[in-house]
Amino acid sequence: MRTVDLIHKKRDGVELSAEEISHLVEGYTNGEIPDYQMSAFLMAVFYSGMVDREVSVLTDTMIRSGRSLDLSGIPGVKVDKHSTGGVGDKTSLISAPLAAAAGVIVPMISGRALGHAGGTLDKLESIPGFRTDLSLDEFKAQLGEMGLAFIGQNSELAPADKKLYALRDVTATVESIPLIASSIMSKKIAEGIDALVLDVKVGSGAFMKKQVDARRLAQMMVGIGRRVDKRVQALITDMSQPLGYAVGNALEVMEVSQTLQGSGPADLTRLSIELAARMIFLAKAAPSLEAARDIAQRKLVDGSAYRKFKQVIQAQGGNPAALDKFELLPNATGMREITTPRAGYVSVINAEGIGNASVRMGAGRGRKEDAIDAAVGVILEVKVGEKVEAGSVLCRLYYTKEESVEEAAELVEDSFRISGQKPDERELILEVVG
Repeated sequence: MRTVDLIHKKRDGVELSAEEISHLVEGYTNGEIPDYQMSAFLMAVFYSGMVDREVSVLTDTMIRSGRSLDLSGIPGVKVDKHSTGGVGDKTSLISAPLAAAAGVIVPMISGRALGHAGGTLDKLESIPGFRTDLSLDEFKAQLGEMGLAFIGQNSELAPADKKLYALRDVTATVESIPLIASSIMSKKIAEGIDALVLDVKVGSGAFMKKQVDARRLAQMMVGIGRRVDKRVQALITDMSQPLGYAVGNALEVMEVSQTLQGSGPADLTRLSIELAARMIFLAKAAPSLEAARDIAQRKLVDGSAYRKFKQVIQAQGGNPAALDKFELLPNATGMREITTPRAGYVSVINAEGIGNASVRMGAGRGRKEDAIDAAVGVILEVKVGEKVEAGSVLCRLYYTKEESVEEAAELVEDSFRISGQKPDERELILEVVG
């Protein structure tokens, strides 16, 4: 079969067969189908979509492109957590240690920055020496020893998705619901989990701008999981403003450290505890969700989750002292304050604008081969609903290259709205699916 014919069919909204989807995925993975043709196919999917059967076939084909991890030799229920991506979303670095400290086995295969959203691997690699390229044997050994390991997607687990993931980032096809669902679930199923907690973001800083789309994505992923006998729950959470105050890799690691020591932002702390509680509950380590919340809260307060994260950093070659001494992390060379010309209430902080400003300064990628500048980013000084006076600081930009600052500053300034009336409070957790 000819690849161009399959692109043509999907462009016109025709449902593809299992054989046709397999031809595309396998051909791209082994190099027979070039980037430009797969880019055209991804764009066709973006516009025409896929039915559930196609998504299931796509997911299964990506899983079969590599090996699946067998974790049955490690006692305990294996539960992962995944976010669909947002701005300032560093919950994986908090909820995973919380759950692991409660006795849950947490195998985490994480991704890199995609579009304006940050990547867990990029955040972790801002810690000096931290390795995300563990072999699968090293990954399993660490899981058996301490119940938590972070790993990047390697050439063995769902290699088709690894190639497609990088291509989506630079072809404006990130937001496709079928492509997001198959990407996430192929990685998670291949890593040998028993259960999965999903954080599906919605709002200006999310790939899903409408709650109805976020719900559809959540339902699609929960359905894929159920078809292969995995326990899956999804939270739909607000990403209309950045989560927490820090946006940017090393800056977010600093905020993770503060949160694990009990002094983090209220929204970040609350969501991280809720995600950890769902992981604990699905692992059957608590008789009820309420009991699981109590356990997660206790593991935060007594410092055991913080100690767990430092142990993992040490085990993966990183310097755990960086969580206490922030000067050991990459630090920016310049800082610019963004102030408000008028008094009032902060009514909008457009998360996508803040995320794009961080990318312009080097916190994300414009091309798949671009390097990340771990030091740069944005620190908010206010959140939506807060009252500000004229001339007060809204946020600070941290940068290493002068030429990137003006454009980033304009994006940030355009992301804030100040109004005369206090806006209605928006719920952080909007829905639960599954």
